[in-house]
Amino acid sequence: MAGHPLSGRNPMAIAALKMVTLDSSDVRRDALFWATVLGWGVAHEQEEYAMLVGPDGLALGLGLVADHVAPGWPNEQGSKQFHLDLAVDDLEAAAVACAEAGGTVPDDQPGETWTVVLDPSGHPFCLTRAESWG
Repeated sequence: MAGHPLSGRNPMAIAALKMVTLDSSDVRRDALFWATVLGWGVAHEQEEYAMLVGPDGLALGLGLVADHVAPGWPNEQGSKQFHLDLAVDDLEAAAVACAEAGGTVPDDQPGETWTVVLDPSGHPFCLTRAESWG
């Protein structure tokens, strides 16, 4: 958004994003999945919580929710709330690797330049072509 008052680095930012935390029905399983997908190290792991740390200190947390209900895909109600977009060089190879790591590639795919994948707890995320990010 060139020219937008909030484009680029904003020295007046209120906060800096350091971690995103996902609800999980099985923390250890999901920590292994996300460590495999992102190539990040697991900094902390227990039954109720895990944290992965990536480059520049950005972290992904996984918190156990005993009655976790996956948001479902497709999701016409919009109850997924948010999803992650991950840049990859090869969509097809990345989707296969995510499935081998324990994810699911649903039949319902709404686009051609990205692939929706569900993590083991059912959270949808998108694999997108790296060149699309510039």
